[in-house]
Amino acid sequence: MMPTLPAPVLDIALPHPRRDSSRGIATLGPTGTSSEQAARYLRQYLSFSWQDRRARAPLPIDLYPKYEDAAEAVLGGRSALLLVANAYHAASTFYMAPELAFAGAYCFDTPHYGIASRSGTLPQGEISVASHPAPTPLIDQLLDGTESSAGQVVRVDSTSAAAQAVAAGEIDVALTTAPAAELHGLTFVTRTRTIRMLWSVFTAASDFSGKELS
Repeated sequence: MMPTLPAPVLDIALPHPRRDSSRGIATLGPTGTSSEQAARYLRQYLSFSWQDRRARAPLPIDLYPKYEDAAEAVLGGRSALLLVANAYHAASTFYMAPELAFAGAYCFDTPHYGIASRSGTLPQGEISVASHPAPTPLIDQLLDGTESSAGQVVRVDSTSAAAQAVAAGEIDVALTTAPAAELHGLTFVTRTRTIRMLWSVFTAASDFSGKELS
């Protein structure tokens, strides 16, 4: 029985490592990112779509510091699928790359985003905020109505890296996800919200032949 979750719109010829369970989904890490949660959803969908994999080990999710590193893992044969958030400022790079093939896309809501601190309080006045570049428009939204403003936005490679920077005492607060905040011992000090996001799936062009991988 198919899950009740909305099905991703994926090319029916999407290559999938039915016999090679070591090759899974490469995306942005470390643990706690929205990309990881979206990859978990895609893995769940694929486990139902390819019935012959049900009894096998789940596909691995390989997390990398940057989407570009994840793409290299796919091109190098270490992972089968590349998952990228369309909000990523350089997402067009993967659509244009002749070595990659676009395999499909789906909508998936991110985990809750909010501004989190180590102390559990929101400092007043101008503060430093660590954030991945993609969700930075949320910073002013979430600080609206508070006595704080973003004096400095420090761009990092992921929402999890933002939480890490605050946990280390390097930045005042982080725009981060609920999983990353919990992982790094941070507390949300603003309201939170999800983001309706489109996610794109790519594979190596050499694999995109309509045949299962061996």
